[in-house]
Amino acid sequence: EVAVSPDCATESRPLHVVLGNEACDLDSMVSALALAFYLAKTTEAEEVFVPVLNIKRSELPLRGDIVFFLQKVHIPENILIFRDEIDLHALHQAGQLTLILVDHHILPKSDTALEEAVAEVLDHRPIEQKHCPPCHVSVELVGSCATLVTERILQGAPEILDRQTAALLHGTIILDCVNMDLKIGKATPKDSKYVEKLEALFPDLPERNDIFDSLQKAKFDVSGLTTEQMLRKDQKTIYRQGIKVAISAVYMDLEAFLERSNLFADLHAFCQAHSYDVLVAMTIFFNTHNEPVRQLAIFCPHVALRTTICGVLECSHSPPLKLTPASSTHPNLHAYLQGNTQVSRKKLLPLLQEALSVYFDSMKIPSGQPETADVSREQVDKELDRASNSLISGLSQDEEDPPLPPTPMNSLVDECPLDQGLPKLSAEAVFEKCSQISLSQSTTASLSKK
Repeated sequence: EVAVSPDCATESRPLHVVLGNEACDLDSMVSALALAFYLAKTTEAEEVFVPVLNIKRSELPLRGDIVFFLQKVHIPENILIFRDEIDLHALHQAGQLTLILVDHHILPKSDTALEEAVAEVLDHRPIEQKHCPPCHVSVELVGSCATLVTERILQGAPEILDRQTAALLHGTIILDCVNMDLKIGKATPKDSKYVEKLEALFPDLPERNDIFDSLQKAKFDVSGLTTEQMLRKDQKTIYRQGIKVAISAVYMDLEAFLERSNLFADLHAFCQAHSYDVLVAMTIFFNTHNEPVRQLAIFCPHVALRTTICGVLECSHSPPLKLTPASSTHPNLHAYLQGNTQVSRKKLLPLLQEALSVYFDSMKIPSGQPETADVSREQVDKELDRASNSLISGLSQDEEDPPLPPTPMNSLVDECPLDQGLPKLSAEAVFEKCSQISLSQSTTASLSKK
């Protein structure tokens, strides 16, 4: 979707990379693709705009909705560029990189050096002033970042919008906004406005119910995945004073998850392989009435740490999780039914941060020296009382924010897709990829006209 001059590879010009967040959900990918397409079509100079998916290529099969949608709109996976195939740090050091961030505005710690290359931000979550890059920042609290990209295209150059790009934007907004359901409250008036505009421009777009059901089914399909793949499919990480916590969204019923063969050996191996002290799994599925059901599982071999985390979550009032203990066959795993389904993983993250604070306070240890001494529930309750004011004040603002789709809290992520080694893609190969994308765009456009 990016037009490239054949001579670009030999010219000393910057590469404009449109980069989504490191979770690389459908909204992040589509926003990067569509914005790069728009910028390439509307920039007068022969600049090169490249959308980059911020995950390793090997992780794409874990994102069933993305794989499904790419096939549906006829975009071959092999023309896309992934984070482990392009060395952004080397490009930046050579003075040949500008970054445009979509669907996030904070780079992980491993990418701190790239902050000075950020030229623009387009995001749909509350801005964190302390960490936001000093550049043009456009933030609006809507349900989907794809809505803001659609607005940019229709206000700036509506004539360039083709059916392929419109279909990507249309389906993504509908999925993010839970089929524009007013009861769920994810969709804002602007989301609804631009879904309607896309439908008016392209009347043959799929029916909302059809595309939502298809994408939802593909997103929640975990059949054939190993336990590790399920945990890594949608995962975030908190790292604090030597303690590393993984928080994974698992798209199935908790009871069925706990019944997987060799589960506890797999959980232990997963934590060992990635140096996690704690694994928190939030299972999500929809019941027969299409209502969301959330459950929690906390796996942690360290008794004191596990007790503290469970105590904080059980006693939380802002927000109240309304946890009911569920049966577990392993002493290192505590399971719960979550009565308050409005508490997404985004709202769970601050509670886990608070639990780590309570744990370190109860251990009375210096930073970076965690211990695993036993701690009683009475000690946890005392620490909770002492921390209650900061806990409530720290979360009250989050509760007052307009409800948004669960999105990555990038400041809490310490890992980078480049951790496993340098990318294999040369600068010449990047431009070759761009040419393939341009050719694919032209071919799809001609097919659409037929």
